[in-house]
Amino acid sequence: MKKLFFLAICLFTVVGSVSAQGYYGPRHRPRRVVERRQPQRRYDDFYTPKVGVAVGLNVSNTYDAYNSNYSSSSIAGWHAGLTFDLPIIYPLSFAPEVLFSQKGYKANGPDYDFTQRTNYIDVPLLAKFRVVRGFNLLVGPQLTFLTSTKNTYDTGNIRTIDHIDNDASHSYVAGVVGVSFDINRNVEIRGRYNFDLGENTPYADQNLPSYRNQVWQVGLGFKFQ
Repeated sequence: MKKLFFLAICLFTVVGSVSAQGYYGPRHRPRRVVERRQPQRRYDDFYTPKVGVAVGLNVSNTYDAYNSNYSSSSIAGWHAGLTFDLPIIYPLSFAPEVLFSQKGYKANGPDYDFTQRTNYIDVPLLAKFRVVRGFNLLVGPQLTFLTSTKNTYDTGNIRTIDHIDNDASHSYVAGVVGVSFDINRNVEIRGRYNFDLGENTPYADQNLPSYRNQVWQVGLGFKFQ
């Protein structure tokens, strides 16, 4: 009887041990749950209309489309104004602006120095193409309205300065090509070249040439949504 009781205890011990191994496994470890995080996408505000301001440097000069012997020297000025960015369909936007812009040139002779500085209201009407994120090409026409002219004539002994207030009849059409680099969502670096498509005659003097402005511009733009 004692032997049967002892065998029964041994049998239950073996069965319990096998059952425990089958449930937990020989080396049971809790399964580790791995959470996969979705990569965060950068915010793209292409379809958000924007308004902003721009300011920068002008390096301007003139050229004569009909006289290859005509030459002048560059002078520095500045530009500033309002900018707009109106998305149409990716990657195209409409980018009109209203800018105050200083232009002009210098001409030197054997016994004189002449400097003309002109002030304009420029209205670029540009198509803006996003090439890649952060880099854009701009091209289009520009309406430009002459507001005032300052002529300085220096012979060494005599210096004459003439101020002229121009009216809206002195308006021209120019062409613009340029690029912009987005530093972040609100700041961009701008570079442009604009050139008159027609003759420019801001000063009513037949002895002065009819010329065309050409302006290199570099500056910063600040955009707000």
